[in-house]
Amino acid sequence: MSNVRRVYVEKKPDFAVKAKELKHEIKHYLGITTVEAVRVLIRYDVENISEETYKKALYTVFSEPPVDDIYEETFDYGDAKVFTVEFLPGQFDQRADSAEQCVKLLNENEEPIIRSAITYVIEGAITDEQFAAIKKHCINPVDSRAIGMEKPKTLVQEFDDPADVIIFDGFKDMAEDKLKELYLSLNLAMTFKDFLHIQNYFKNEEKRDPSMTEIRVLDTYWSDHCRHTTFSTELKNVKFDDGFYRTPIENTYKDYLNTFSNIYKDRNDKFVCLMDLALLAMKRLKAEGKLDDQEESDEINACSIVVPVEVDGKTEEWLVNFKNETHNHPTEIEPFGGAATCLGGAIRDPLSGRTYVYQAMRVTGAADPTVPVSQTIEGKLPQKKLVREAAHGYSSYGNQIGLATGYVKEVYHPNYVAKRMEIGAVMGAAPRRAVQRLNSDPGDKIILLGGRTGRDGIGGATGSSKAHNTKSTSVCGAEVQKGNAPTESKLQRLFRREEVSHIIKKCNDFGAGGVSVAIGELADGLRIELDKVPKKYAGLDGTEIAISESQERMAVVVAPSDVEQFLAYAKEENLEATEVAVVTEDPRLVLEWRGKEVVNISRAFLDTNGAHQETDVEVEMPCESDNYLDKISTPAVAKMVEAGDMKGAWEAELEDLNVCSQKGLVEMFDGSIGAGSVYMPYGGRYQLTETQSMVAKLPVLKGKCDTVTMMAYGFDPYLSSWSPYHGSIYAVLESISRIVAAGGDYSKIRMTYQEYFRRMNEDPKRWSQPFAALLGAYDAQIGFGLPSIGGKDSMSGTFNDIDVPPTLVSFAVDVAKEKDIITPELKKEGNQLVLFTIDKDEFDLPKYDQVMTLYTAIRNLIQDGAIVSAYALDGKGLAAAVSKMAFGNKLGVTIEDEVTSDTLFAPGFGNIVAEVPVDALSKVREVIDAAHSTAPVSILVLYVWFESAFYDNGSVSRAPYFNKGIIGDKFVFCVKFFPYMTPNCVFYFQPSFFIDLYCFLLHITRHTATPASVLTQVARNAGPATASGCADPYWLR
Repeated sequence: MSNVRRVYVEKKPDFAVKAKELKHEIKHYLGITTVEAVRVLIRYDVENISEETYKKALYTVFSEPPVDDIYEETFDYGDAKVFTVEFLPGQFDQRADSAEQCVKLLNENEEPIIRSAITYVIEGAITDEQFAAIKKHCINPVDSRAIGMEKPKTLVQEFDDPADVIIFDGFKDMAEDKLKELYLSLNLAMTFKDFLHIQNYFKNEEKRDPSMTEIRVLDTYWSDHCRHTTFSTELKNVKFDDGFYRTPIENTYKDYLNTFSNIYKDRNDKFVCLMDLALLAMKRLKAEGKLDDQEESDEINACSIVVPVEVDGKTEEWLVNFKNETHNHPTEIEPFGGAATCLGGAIRDPLSGRTYVYQAMRVTGAADPTVPVSQTIEGKLPQKKLVREAAHGYSSYGNQIGLATGYVKEVYHPNYVAKRMEIGAVMGAAPRRAVQRLNSDPGDKIILLGGRTGRDGIGGATGSSKAHNTKSTSVCGAEVQKGNAPTESKLQRLFRREEVSHIIKKCNDFGAGGVSVAIGELADGLRIELDKVPKKYAGLDGTEIAISESQERMAVVVAPSDVEQFLAYAKEENLEATEVAVVTEDPRLVLEWRGKEVVNISRAFLDTNGAHQETDVEVEMPCESDNYLDKISTPAVAKMVEAGDMKGAWEAELEDLNVCSQKGLVEMFDGSIGAGSVYMPYGGRYQLTETQSMVAKLPVLKGKCDTVTMMAYGFDPYLSSWSPYHGSIYAVLESISRIVAAGGDYSKIRMTYQEYFRRMNEDPKRWSQPFAALLGAYDAQIGFGLPSIGGKDSMSGTFNDIDVPPTLVSFAVDVAKEKDIITPELKKEGNQLVLFTIDKDEFDLPKYDQVMTLYTAIRNLIQDGAIVSAYALDGKGLAAAVSKMAFGNKLGVTIEDEVTSDTLFAPGFGNIVAEVPVDALSKVREVIDAAHSTAPVSILVLYVWFESAFYDNGSVSRAPYFNKGIIGDKFVFCVKFFPYMTPNCVFYFQPSFFIDLYCFLLHITRHTATPASVLTQVARNAGPATASGCADPYWLR
């Protein structure tokens, strides 16, 4: 007889939200209209529990009597169709785990075993084929399976004792064809060139054959995910195709090469690669003294800046960390777990730097989720399921931890069907006094802290380094980690304690690569005992323990004298902590299992990151006639505008997937946790104005502090698809403009980038997109004088023959005062809307000097109260912006007749529309006029015209007349030449004329490419022989 007890828990009809949602999806998404009712029941199987404890748990742990109905052992479902879904063996079941912990609270002397499942009851006249379609919709084969209704005899699992790690006998002397056969059979992420590199190492240096664990560890260590091998590939020959935009792109590359020569003039170990292209602008700006706030350490896994913060009137130094993390691969195949661990991984990077993470942003990319399920590509999950489940995973994790999600945005583009984009970006902070950055010394101990190790996540780093195909969802299940939010919350709480942080010498989070990488990166020499690593269940072999990426784990370096104290601190927070490794003098990575060394590799070989890879690049040029910046991008809008239907065009714009409200998605995430958010994702009395950034107060435990951090993103997949170069420049501009529109100071911004591109191969044209995009980002950083101090690359965005759009997402971060922040919703009837526009050059690129002058002026106006709300335009123009501004307080907007349809609907990147009280309009004009008059000539409108020839045999034939003034919002210089005056005439001009002309020419000399000598000649020819009795024209000196 079975000792297992079974409980079914079902929400009462009024609370059965999940069941109602599923019924709606079956009818309207799957198109099965004959379904009459749907029931969803949670099933618990329980063993090793006393009758008394069971009765208590029935109404306290397993159910809530006011909202749940309970059925013991079985329930009546009549002639309905029924199926049950449970997690695959080895997958983490959070519901069951939490239930076990709660039952233990009822009786700490019992060790219950609990498993959970979900039972679905489908009522109605449906065919077997339709029933199969419903099951397919409800079951993700990557992490779940369908099971029967019969009850097991026991829940105790028996695990076979794993075999010893195999040795590849004959590997070091294997012929190349046999080696290639072995390489293909192992399904590695590394290249065959890397595999030959390994053979050469073991043959010539180790003089032995490697173990399976060593091959898997090297494959993980050198994966694109861990070591950015694609970004580190040397770019030998760069060719630029012909095209209108070749000049600026090629000039940026020449500037990069010039900077490369200057920065690395005394080094011969550097070469041109995507990684260097991503970093060199930051290095140059740092050398120029424009990055003096960065915290420098080889330990930090997140961007870190040092910020002066006023707490209770006293200034303290704080570390502000920010980091973006991507989980495109796991989210694509298991959306809930992948998105959850995306946030978890993003949190643990700043957390490993001992900063407390207090706010998160989520930016994702998907194909159209509204298409019917019948249009789902073979081997893919439906887009609607991906979108919903990923949102559930990310929000569930953040909400459980207690982390405010300040901003959520999903970007839609058809090519994200190749592989979903899932980005989490977080902000963290801590007093600088609480953090010490020390080196690992021989004899130091490594403590593994947090969760246990399972098979979930094995191969995640290598899996996310590969392109996908139709078999990925059925064979990659183990590569998706399972998040455990409560454990992550405990880690946050522990690391926030200054007394704990102080005894940590160094720390690394368990991300890609598991034990081998997380612990392996903490010191050059290490001896790790895999038998000591805590496991979720028995049966794991040495290789699995070494590379499992199970989440919520930290590797901490402490001095031997601090081990007991640290273990005691961990116990206080109810966290498992185990000493698993020791730092050694010998620079080798050694892993022991069952008393044998299964890995013993030199640090020097590990640090080669595999064989040196080389490739050529052919940079493709964007088509001038397809210029995304000069046209209305939404076809339905363009059609309405052409037909003269402005109302229809406006409505079509708001219906666009990338414009319409995402409030239903956003409200799945809690933006108020911690009471630190300055504003919510939607603003206004009716919470209908979509904000463009997230702002939160620093997490000061005690005292008053009005310092806030700001974060905003910028990216448009359609612009980047037309031109990756322009796309990345405008991504940077867009992220900066959104910070400015919220009241931030552009000059203090620091950035981090997310690069996401198709899988590279030996075709030089495949490398064009990331190369051009990074050139654009380089140009923007130099142009604005603002560095990107971090980033994350993901280079596997390919499914069969479909590639993701070239993606470079810019995240801009600023530190400000709470009083300077404004929100984007319109505030008051009668206020005026003013559009501030940026200037572009002939290649459709922003003129950086003008943009910076304009943004400084806007910030000053915000601080003076002359601007009360502002919105940064994007690829959808003014109509979308003012609509969103108006919705929050349900105010209207009247657009002047002279505003063109292009201004309303065409891209307006960098432009800012601002709400200005009527009594502040004159002030706005003054500030803007002043900004323009002191700006470089590149922002001026210059009118020069002639009524006769300028030169006559090398001398001036006509006397000049010069004036300046205002036309619209532009500062105007006018130069006019009158006819028939000889060079020998004496002219009497006021001195102010020459001063004005001198200033004008000085502007040109400083801010244009016109040679100074040419301008001086123009000035001398334009000047008089004598002026008011002054024979020497002083203004030319």
